[in-house]
Amino acid sequence: MGSLFALMAALGFSLSNVMIKKGTTKASKNNGAFVSILITALLSGIIFIFVGLSNGFPNLNTKGVIWFIIAGVLTTFLGRTLLYNSIQYLGSVKATAIKRLNPFFAVILGVLLLNEPFTLTLFIGMSLIFSSFGILIYDNYKASNSNLSKKETAASLDAGNSTVVNKGWRRFNLKKLISLSYMYGILSAVCYAFGYVARKIGLAEIPEPFFGAMLGAGVGAILFVITALFRERYRVSVITTFTKFEIFLILAGLFSSLGQICYFLALSKIEVSRVALIASTEVIFTILLSMVLLRKVEKHSRVVIFAALLGMAGAMVLAVG
Repeated sequence: MGSLFALMAALGFSLSNVMIKKGTTKASKNNGAFVSILITALLSGIIFIFVGLSNGFPNLNTKGVIWFIIAGVLTTFLGRTLLYNSIQYLGSVKATAIKRLNPFFAVILGVLLLNEPFTLTLFIGMSLIFSSFGILIYDNYKASNSNLSKKETAASLDAGNSTVVNKGWRRFNLKKLISLSYMYGILSAVCYAFGYVARKIGLAEIPEPFFGAMLGAGVGAILFVITALFRERYRVSVITTFTKFEIFLILAGLFSSLGQICYFLALSKIEVSRVALIASTEVIFTILLSMVLLRKVEKHSRVVIFAALLGMAGAMVLAVG
């Protein structure tokens, strides 16, 4: 049953990825992160109450609650918000491929914080994931360089001067472009890696996944509203959530919430390694769905698809090892 929940989580996340990209552009101020957090809190809360009334509510303890709160800050607020930004700017497939950095960072945390052994299998898996990320960076570099060259050539011809190009300034802008484009996904992966560790510890203290999901999402929603007091982008997201009906973002939030709940259920029933292995199929689902639903929005080169599959292979190696 745990394996089925993990597969459902992968499908839910992949559907959410596609809906986010379908409902946003790079200029959108609302990418649906806040509505996603609210839906997660609402759904998990309803299920928690229903199950509690039917089978009895779990015994709570301070340690478990604290770990669930920490997990909520790291995954539901920071991790999910950054992931939504990553999908908005990079597209569903690239962002999902970068998301495979989650197990990469999880292994590093295990070695540094939990004194877990660093084996050859772990090295191979991490190398595959890092290679996948490197391929995406290189592909983005080539595309950006090509676009800049075309613009510079056009500007040069318009000015009647072939020496307009300032290469040093172009390199600076290019580095800035790459770092901004990919930083959201990298930071999201780091937050998720730390958050999954906190979530697993919380489940060991309070073995109730619906309560953990509800509490984590509730904390995420509160932090989002507090941030909205100081940041216009967050403020627009909160206001738009209650004033404008955006079907694709609502669907993205629904699918993301279902994926989050199913992931919690999977973690409560089977090993983290098996959950990670099955959840890695998110890349495959995202590629297939984007080819069908995002034909006019996203164009995927063979390089990007290869990098996504390579990252998934690395995640599988880590999970098996």
